[in-house]
Amino acid sequence: MRVALVTVGDEILSGDTVNTNAAWLGERLTASGADVERLTVIPDRVAEIARVVNEYRAEYDAVIVTGGLGPTHDDVTMEGVAAAFGTEVAPDQEAERWLAEEAGYSGDDLAPETTAIPAEATFLRNPDGVAPGCTIGNVYVLPGLPAEMKAMFELIADEFGGDVRHVATVETPEPESELLDRIEELRERFGVIVGSYPGEHVRLKIEGYDEDTVTEAAAWLEANVEAPDDA
Repeated sequence: MRVALVTVGDEILSGDTVNTNAAWLGERLTASGADVERLTVIPDRVAEIARVVNEYRAEYDAVIVTGGLGPTHDDVTMEGVAAAFGTEVAPDQEAERWLAEEAGYSGDDLAPETTAIPAEATFLRNPDGVAPGCTIGNVYVLPGLPAEMKAMFELIADEFGGDVRHVATVETPEPESELLDRIEELRERFGVIVGSYPGEHVRLKIEGYDEDTVTEAAAWLEANVEAPDDA
């Protein structure tokens, strides 16, 4: 499954807030076997949300949008997603029922826009908050607050998957520039995906769909690079 992540929020673009949601979702989705192929951060503007969601829903198997849910003036994600599908937002009866019966809110407690989601969308309850999420087509709309986003994602986690990649890592003090020949040979010998991440030591990440092959590839690499001094 090919997945695109869209984060909505001026506060992300200005640097006021760190985009931890995307990192968490990327890790969870990859572990489940999904391929996260795009991450985009966009401002709180209806037209931009509509444009990006419309483009990505046609290109990817699933699109997860986070941020900008709620009744305040800059919470325009639902409106943008609705525009991508050529529809409008409207109060959702299931969301209203859930807020009243399970969350303990009456209609007088909340702004009218709180339960508004795109027409024909399916309401997603918020186990850790008030603002509802939704699914429409292959688009999943989740809150921006990390605790709420994570809790809501658990409701849909089973819908994302694929062939799980097995992972092994090897570290070496050798510089990346001196490892290119062995990385290429590793790829050719075992057909694995190799990532190289510099730091105090270079961390080589080996990924593949067959666990035995990944294990063999890691053993070969360990035998052919210099080991860290503390190994």
